[in-house]
Amino acid sequence: MDYAAELITEFTPDEQRSTNKDLLRFITCGSVDDGKSTLIGRLLYDSKSLPTDQLANLAIDSARYGTTGDGQLDFALLVDGLVAEREQGITIDVAYRFFDTSRRKFIIADSPGHEQYTRNMATAASTADLAVLLVDARRGILTQTRRHSYIVSLFGIRRVVLVVNKMDAVNWNRDVFEEIAGSFRSFAAGLEVDDVPCIPLSALTGANVVSKAAEMPWYDGPALLPYLENVEVAARADELPFRLPVQWISRPTPSFRGFAGTIASGRIATGDKIAVLPGGHTSTVSRIVTMDGDLPRAEAGQAVTLLLNEELDVARGDMLAAVTDKPALTDQFAAHLLWLDQTPWLPGRSYLMQLGTATAKARVTEIKHLINVNTLVKIAASTLAMNEIALASFSLDRQLPFDPFRENQATGSFILVDRQTNATVACGMVAFPLYQATNLHWRPMKVTKQARIAASGHKARILWFTGLSGAGKSTIADLLEEALHRRGCRTMTLDGDNIRCGLNRDLDFTDNGRVENIRRVAEVAKLMVEAGLIVLVSFISPFRSERELARGLVDDGEFLEIFVDAPLTVCEARDPKGLYAKARAGEISHFTGIDSAYERPDKPELHLLSGEKMPEQLVEQVLKFLDAIDA
Repeated sequence: MDYAAELITEFTPDEQRSTNKDLLRFITCGSVDDGKSTLIGRLLYDSKSLPTDQLANLAIDSARYGTTGDGQLDFALLVDGLVAEREQGITIDVAYRFFDTSRRKFIIADSPGHEQYTRNMATAASTADLAVLLVDARRGILTQTRRHSYIVSLFGIRRVVLVVNKMDAVNWNRDVFEEIAGSFRSFAAGLEVDDVPCIPLSALTGANVVSKAAEMPWYDGPALLPYLENVEVAARADELPFRLPVQWISRPTPSFRGFAGTIASGRIATGDKIAVLPGGHTSTVSRIVTMDGDLPRAEAGQAVTLLLNEELDVARGDMLAAVTDKPALTDQFAAHLLWLDQTPWLPGRSYLMQLGTATAKARVTEIKHLINVNTLVKIAASTLAMNEIALASFSLDRQLPFDPFRENQATGSFILVDRQTNATVACGMVAFPLYQATNLHWRPMKVTKQARIAASGHKARILWFTGLSGAGKSTIADLLEEALHRRGCRTMTLDGDNIRCGLNRDLDFTDNGRVENIRRVAEVAKLMVEAGLIVLVSFISPFRSERELARGLVDDGEFLEIFVDAPLTVCEARDPKGLYAKARAGEISHFTGIDSAYERPDKPELHLLSGEKMPEQLVEQVLKFLDAIDA
């Protein structure tokens, strides 16, 4: 009987298509070359979940890319879909496969083992109910094994099964298995996971994958697939309090105003009372609208549009929640953070936080500690590099509703996005809210900003001069302030050297120090704009992110970026302080243009070619520009 015929006779059509079976999402993880892809392929093959055409393609691909030899099927190729993966024999992206048995449906996420693809593994872990952690019997527990173990624990996966693979390569040795299992259980005792079952097997031969292996009579536990078919998973999302992050406002007709989104957790029925956060107003659900018509009730995972009895101000990013069990609401919280970007986190830098459908500006205000993934020891740190994990404090520019991740994964997880590149730089899991400073609010003054500007007789703004050392920023800013003063303007210059002699004297010239240097100056400049002044800021300010942070602190049109552009050779030839010579000699480190990067402005309001014109000519260029935009 061929494979397709076996598939038909083994499982009836009703069993294959059953919608009553529950679904288990699990991730395979571990170090590189531990056999994750091969194990998944073997599961699909031995559970008879592959149609004939895929088997035929697998035979062709095995002959072309396979590593097993002797005409054997290479099961890893079923999930190693990228050409680069097949050529290198590794997993780069996350591969998802579906299969089912007579007892349960499964979605498998095959995650990469290489450290540089940890972000892909974290993506797979974010939706899994269970983790199958593989270890090569020949190599034992490795650093990446521990890192992946900690990450799955961090993502709230409480069910972890340790699979000691390639037992055939160690002659089915019980002592090898027991040593690895004992070592991992000792490590896992420091994680928030349930008791860890350990299963010895060989994905290559199929021993102990679907059925018990005769090669290991000393093992009295279940094979992997029977374990997966019977294991109990965590509470379902529909058993948690009701949460619906609003994705958009539906207004197809003047009389229809609904709030659309996917229910993140809990259940909702017509007549239920809900709260709208962060506003806090309450109302009653009048209709639950779907593509298939109105429903009397809905639960987690369903995409719905809710209509309310009362007219409330609801916007994208708001959350509809159960009145009797609301989420936390604050602009500060502590969270576990997994840094995913090659560029390290720098203190003071602002990012975009996406939590559900809401977006807010966010800063990491403190790294409380890093986690050593080998020992689980907490380590003091002032920065965060790629693949490092930390507990950190966050400050947001507005209050957001959320639940601690341990209580509700859907409403307690977020990502951080670089404001310049739109790259996802980190993912986080909220630990607990911080309420100690939520009573601080900007206090309005009787003498307003508008009144101060009116008294000045001119517009208030920041003229932000950026460029390399020696480009002429301070010279131009000094001459410009003198010209503005003659016009009767109220001005103040914030010069890089002067500020570092006082306010920022405690900061060094590392990237961390430079970020904090600009953050403080930007806040001071903002206050001076509030006072109605024209503020001339003359700083190298090498990073676009911090210049954009300064721009975002004031109203539109109040920040003008002026790029004082001179070639590095010209700046070195000028070298008024002899700093370039010292940097070239190695006497100064972290010097912009030599061993520290300068990120040129993309679209400055004004571009001054200071290597080609005299300072007085450039000042006239700035004055004409100001006159033109004020006309």
